[in-house]
Amino acid sequence: MSGTALYWDADYEIVLALLRAYPDADLDNIGLHELSERIVHLPDFADDPELVNDAILRQILRDWYEESGE
Repeated sequence: MSGTALYWDADYEIVLALLRAYPDADLDNIGLHELSERIVHLPDFADDPELVNDAILRQILRDWYEESGE
């Protein structure tokens, strides 16, 4: 736990947390629902899960893909 609360608008911080929590994730096979579930289960996630939309999730997935070096 890093101690910094994660909110939907903190794309980069969420991506860093996902990289730590799921270093071997197969990003080509993660759907938006599964991505959302993984994010809300991150230890520092503090936002309302109902506030997310597909555009936010797609951006996070795109950033995660880029940061993972795939």
